[in-house]
Amino acid sequence: MREFLLRFLLVPALFFAAVTSAAPETPDMQGPVYVVPIHGEINPSLMVFLRRSVNRAADAGATHIVFDIDTFGGRVDSALQITTVIGALTEIETIAFVPVRAEGTAVSWSAGALIALACDAIYMAPGTSMGAAAPVIQGPEGAQPADEKTVSAVRTQMAALAEKNDHPVAIAQAMVDFDIELIELTIDGEIVVVTSGEKDAVVRRAEAAGSTVEVGPTLSEAGKLLSLTAGQMEYYGVSRGTVGSLNALLADLGLEEREIVRLEPTAADQAVSIVTSAGLTSLLILIGLIAIFAEVTSPGFGVPGTVGILCFAVIFVANGLLGRVGSVELLLFMLGTVLLILEVFVIPGFGIAGISGIGLIAVSLVLSLQTFVIPTFEWEWDAFHRNILIVVGNIFGALIAFGVLAHFVPKFGAFSRLVLAEAQDATAGYTVQESSLEAEYLGKQGVTITPLRPSGKADFADDTLVVESDGEYIEAGTPIEIASVNGNRIIVRRIG
Repeated sequence: MREFLLRFLLVPALFFAAVTSAAPETPDMQGPVYVVPIHGEINPSLMVFLRRSVNRAADAGATHIVFDIDTFGGRVDSALQITTVIGALTEIETIAFVPVRAEGTAVSWSAGALIALACDAIYMAPGTSMGAAAPVIQGPEGAQPADEKTVSAVRTQMAALAEKNDHPVAIAQAMVDFDIELIELTIDGEIVVVTSGEKDAVVRRAEAAGSTVEVGPTLSEAGKLLSLTAGQMEYYGVSRGTVGSLNALLADLGLEEREIVRLEPTAADQAVSIVTSAGLTSLLILIGLIAIFAEVTSPGFGVPGTVGILCFAVIFVANGLLGRVGSVELLLFMLGTVLLILEVFVIPGFGIAGISGIGLIAVSLVLSLQTFVIPTFEWEWDAFHRNILIVVGNIFGALIAFGVLAHFVPKFGAFSRLVLAEAQDATAGYTVQESSLEAEYLGKQGVTITPLRPSGKADFADDTLVVESDGEYIEAGTPIEIASVNGNRIIVRRIG
């Protein structure tokens, strides 16, 4: 009887202990839902914002992150980095949502499609679309299709992301590759999309398994890039549903009662994005180089050098926040700056040190515009060539602009007090000494105090002057007379 009572009391106690020990896990299952926008161009600054947002959500114990995607695409390297950040979130459910916004574009194209496929689930609003993810190269003639090596790399990554998150692989590939043809099949009432190359094998396997196969229409012809509407995305099983708003999405996921945390890029994020844009970066490089050229060609160190340092400091600090500036870039820039300083203060003229300094600065600027040192992939080589053109083009542009400014600046009234615009030429009546003094000196006789080799000193009635002979050697104590006065030069000749 005693054992029975002990067991009767012990079992509820153990059950209560088990329940209370599991209780701390409950808040984790009720964590907040973070909403992170991916709007506009996919670029390095957006990647940094997204990485920081993901880390913030993870630290807060978020169970879901909704990526609000509205973009035409952008840089391939930034998109691949973003997909890596999203793919590493094994403890957080990631959802891509393409909404309709009054100020938006209602699309997730190119790099946006790549990012969406990296998420665990995709939802789209009616009237939106996704696809057209073929990589392109920006050249002098505009956007051109990338080479097969680059297309193959992006196609493989799209397929890997789709495979990881149970999205139709063939559709993901057709969004990247123009050459892929998609065929719609119905196997035992279930719609399956395959490439034209896979169709025969899939049909044979299905018929061998006793399934009924119907060959449907061609979803995407060869030579055309695949893009799908929200309805098509749901029909072919790429998206989980079509919802009209974020609230409807949260309700569909059963998250409407959770705490919703919406993140937005800060003013600092927007400033970094503006500063690191191609246009402003080129402008800063141009101004910085003009300032350096002006500093090198003028004595001392002043305003131009300060302006140049400020321009390059902004470039390096902004790109450093994007993770594109390391010890190599800073070392090269500092070494180039030291060489320029030596050229200005120590070495006369402008030669090897100055040219080497500008060259090292140019190399550091090229490296600061990219996340790699030596290109490996084709798209990295394209970015490398583009960065070289930006820097070299700005160097030549700075040289031309400096020449133009040096010619025209003295003609502007605003700069007339800073620049000597007129020369005091003797033909215009300018002289070092007054004309009355010149007349007074001519014919004046005296005695040399020091030998003239050809210059020296002479005494003219208790007036000691610095004089010079007309090329001959004259001993000390020799009688002389002033033959001519040319500016501050007093020319004498021997008497007798």
